[in-house]
Amino acid sequence: HEQVHNKVKMAKAPKAHRYRQFHIVGRHVPTDAMPEPQVYRMKLWSTDDTRAKSKFWYFLSRLKKVKKANGQILACNEIFEEDVTSIKNFGIWIRYQSRTGFHNAYKEYREVSMNKAVDALYEEMASRHRVRAPCLQIIKIAQVADADVKRDNTIQFLGVKEPVSFPVINKVLRHDSKSQKTTFKYKRPNFSAV
Repeated sequence: HEQVHNKVKMAKAPKAHRYRQFHIVGRHVPTDAMPEPQVYRMKLWSTDDTRAKSKFWYFLSRLKKVKKANGQILACNEIFEEDVTSIKNFGIWIRYQSRTGFHNAYKEYREVSMNKAVDALYEEMASRHRVRAPCLQIIKIAQVADADVKRDNTIQFLGVKEPVSFPVINKVLRHDSKSQKTTFKYKRPNFSAV
């Protein structure tokens, strides 16, 4: 009985975005032959900094002759956006692995932040294309101006072709004036005018 009571008391916190943006700087470990090695930096989206570092080594080992065993991370910082109150258009260029092979794709999202757009991307790719998170690579993400938006799903919210309007689902009858507002009516209301 007490366990049920505790479950009711605990309220769920609002869902924060799952994927966060990280800026990682790394290089090859300095050696006698190479005392000042080339420094590389990447912007990555990951659930936490440990996975972001792992992704950094995954990409760097494929691009350059540096791997985790002979490399070092100089900095790992989370990037926070300035404005997360206004809605923006984001274009995301991706590469993903399906059951048949590798594909390149471009997706557009209307969100308040890049992190939320990346969240929406992972959710959409998982549901529509059955792409698992490790099989998805973000090549580039950019804010897109209203004039440059390509996808119909995003254009419909911009009001380019016709103004954006939403149906009123729950129509509440209101009184014409305050003088007519009473708790009880002596006559049935006439709904034929609605």
